[in-house]
Amino acid sequence: MASTSTARPKLKTAFKKARVIAPLYTGGPVAVTQDGTRLVTCVGEEAVLTDVHAGREICRFAGDTESITSMCISPASTHLLLFTSALALRIYELPKDTTHSTKPVQPVRVVTRAHDAPVHVCRTDPTSTYLASGSADGVVKVWDIHRGYVTHVFKGHGGVVSALVFNHPFDPSSVGREQKMQLITASVDTKIRVFDLSTAAARSGAAAKPAAVLEGHVSVPRGLDVTRDGKWLVSGGRDSVVLLWDISPKPTDNTKPKSSKAKGKEKDGAPTLVKTIPVLERVEAVGLIRQDEDLTGTTSGASKLQFYTGGEKGVIKVWDARKGEVLYTLGQELDSSTEDQEEQRQIVDAQYVPSASTVVSIHADQNILFHSLSTRSLTRQLIGFNDEIVDAALVSPFLASAPAGTSGSPDLTDTHLALATNSSLIRVYSTKSLDARLLSGHSEIVLCLDKGAGGRVLASGSKDRSARIWAPAGPVEGADAGTVPEWGCVAVCEGHAESVGAVAMSRQACAEAGAKGGLRFMFTGSQDRTIKMWDLAAVPLQSAAAGAQPAKCKSLATHKAHDKDINSLDVAPNDRLLVSGSQDKTAKVWEIQYTVYDSGAVKGEIKLLGTCKGHKRGVWTVRFGRTERVLATGSGDKTVKLWSLDDFTCVKTFEGHTNSVLRVDFINAGMQMVSTASDGLVKLWNVRDESCAATMDNHEDKVWALAVSSDERTIVSGAADSVVTFWEDCTEEQEQEKENKRAETVLREQDFMNYLSLQDYRNAILLALAMEQPGRLHSLFKSLPASAPPSSPASLTGHPAVDLVIRTLSGADLARLLRYVRDWNASAKTSTVAQRVLHAVVKLRRAEEIAAAFDPALGAAAGDSEGSPRAKGAGGASALRELVEALVPYTERHLARMERLVQESYVVDYLLEEMDGGLLGDGDEEDGTFVPGEDGAEWEIMEVDVGAGVVAAA
Repeated sequence: MASTSTARPKLKTAFKKARVIAPLYTGGPVAVTQDGTRLVTCVGEEAVLTDVHAGREICRFAGDTESITSMCISPASTHLLLFTSALALRIYELPKDTTHSTKPVQPVRVVTRAHDAPVHVCRTDPTSTYLASGSADGVVKVWDIHRGYVTHVFKGHGGVVSALVFNHPFDPSSVGREQKMQLITASVDTKIRVFDLSTAAARSGAAAKPAAVLEGHVSVPRGLDVTRDGKWLVSGGRDSVVLLWDISPKPTDNTKPKSSKAKGKEKDGAPTLVKTIPVLERVEAVGLIRQDEDLTGTTSGASKLQFYTGGEKGVIKVWDARKGEVLYTLGQELDSSTEDQEEQRQIVDAQYVPSASTVVSIHADQNILFHSLSTRSLTRQLIGFNDEIVDAALVSPFLASAPAGTSGSPDLTDTHLALATNSSLIRVYSTKSLDARLLSGHSEIVLCLDKGAGGRVLASGSKDRSARIWAPAGPVEGADAGTVPEWGCVAVCEGHAESVGAVAMSRQACAEAGAKGGLRFMFTGSQDRTIKMWDLAAVPLQSAAAGAQPAKCKSLATHKAHDKDINSLDVAPNDRLLVSGSQDKTAKVWEIQYTVYDSGAVKGEIKLLGTCKGHKRGVWTVRFGRTERVLATGSGDKTVKLWSLDDFTCVKTFEGHTNSVLRVDFINAGMQMVSTASDGLVKLWNVRDESCAATMDNHEDKVWALAVSSDERTIVSGAADSVVTFWEDCTEEQEQEKENKRAETVLREQDFMNYLSLQDYRNAILLALAMEQPGRLHSLFKSLPASAPPSSPASLTGHPAVDLVIRTLSGADLARLLRYVRDWNASAKTSTVAQRVLHAVVKLRRAEEIAAAFDPALGAAAGDSEGSPRAKGAGGASALRELVEALVPYTERHLARMERLVQESYVVDYLLEEMDGGLLGDGDEEDGTFVPGEDGAEWEIMEVDVGAGVVAAA
């Protein structure tokens, strides 16, 4: 047993949800604000606004339960405009506040049937005044955003409208005069049309026809853009070419619209085709890059024009328009082994952010990449959808480049999270933002992950029957927790006959660290029921230059370990033991024998020490204790078992999950455990008393992934619902909050007693209402008659000062008091005080004041505590009605009881009166009150009217 310290760590009791990585983009249109700080994406049928830098969802926009077909953000970043498959146009105001809001943003305007067919493209003009939308039936409409009506309708397109752009030249000298504005459209008929939107053209009625028709493409044009001076137009299409057009007005411009033909034949006043640039890939997006020289308006010809393209190869290419050649490429063309993977990586849209000099590319695999034009590198990558998360590991890639003596710095540990999802690509996220990178190398789904060398390297096992070792590319200048380095594959382990479902790396560094990298060995478990031991002594901690081939690892030993699939492996902290868990319901403990000879040769072997039997279903997870000689296993029989490594017997069983336990780990020096299961829950267990200390719930499906940070303050869980949750230890905060609340309660109670001793009933009642202590309030009202001075006038409550308090109570306090009266009235012991207070309220307050106290604007503050079912559903007239309906039946019952008591009191009074005189004296027989009994000895009382009651014969 490991030696125990004198001061045992304190048990953790609470974890709060600190951060969530949820689906960001599931397909559809994407819009970016002009400053590049906010992003609007589609998640299902909802539009979500995300803070790009903080990696946090800001809000969601209320939809109409239909999918979004097109959307855009105004250049001023004030409005979001989107079209849905219900043919509706919905206009929202973008919130200026970047704090998270759970309340959906409602549209400021809705046009229920904006088009007769779905809208696939929409754009706003540079002044954020007009919106152009093109539908599948070839109709283009121009909308006034602020007033919500149509200003122009253009028909005649030969099919679906595929691209739109406004041409609104920026000319400071034209201030005060009517400026030229054009709308340029493209459709599947391969033609580009130019429409005049000027006021003069609208008055003449000529705006219904295009001012020019440009023919040059032989396939669908997918992108259009115009320079700020309105002289040049670029168009790119699926015919793998980009065309450069001169659309500046000519000196001999005629008023009659003319069209230019495909060969670039120049006609008077018509746009001309200047250059055809072969791109050699289908173009899905094209745009002009704004340069400082172009902003002054002094650019001559196309000598300074640069544009970008994005298409089927999945990269952004920046072109020189004059030379027609690629200046540089942003991104990397992946060597896709299948056509399906190639289609997933292609770009479906790209947007230019001039203020940040960034091009944002949206890919078919639901990834969003931010490319910097100034540094010509990938600055940020947002992964839209992770699918099912099957494993996770916290890694520390910057430890490999840390200066000597800083390897243990907490600022460099657990800075990134690696995820294995239902994909062949491994995701590596920054723990501070949504920035991520994709690691490609496996050809099939990655099933398991593990970290080694203190988190500096990553191991993965896949369905492609191999395991791979990954390492960061090298030191990153200015790296911090928000920076995600590039990773590369440094080693490959091949030899299994089936899928590799479990990997476990050595926990200690190699004594001969340095040139050999510090790694020792690794184990892999497979569906072929074997465990292989691999030599990693020659594997480096940093990946080499791009294109370098990974090393081939040598297998040191192979053992047939189980009768069924191996689900989990773990290596002891001292590298002396290995445990394996299998579907055959057992966990086996192995002794590791690893020897490095002076010659550099390595020998490795494992020897079976014992078998842990007791689970009724397959074992999904195994984990060694970090300080004690114990082993934890989680099984499909819904239990977690703790085993002794001395005799391999089960010492404790933890029951509480309602489905298979999938992951388990130790925290807090082995005093506690964390487990996840198929029921979507994460549970914290106290080992000593086998009790569940906390249950964390934020998943809706199987929680396959579990990772614990080095300082054990953060637990990361990932599930099949594509959600990753960061749980942060808040035990101290919760205890401090309880202590503060207790201290505040003590002070309030002391103040309450002081107010009572000073007969300051106003402050006493208000304090009791604020503390929500109806018991103290009841005691106060009950003691009023005895505390009232003898010479005081008659009071409804028992004390004149309390009458004044009730007469001046605020609406919220009055409503809370009446709810307490409702509760008191339900019991015979407290009904007397309830009736007295209710009588005082009805007499001292007008009906309008009582009704106003239950106004919905007061919310939960008007009575029940916030979040209670009654507070959620009761407000205004309905809340007052519920109160009255609760008071009436008990009040009627109390009244009936009092009436019976009064009647009985008359009988007692009469009997006492007769016992004093009439019963033993002479009676008046003539009044019919008393008559002799039938036996002549007893008297019989006949019917006697006493007050308002009738006493039957006795």
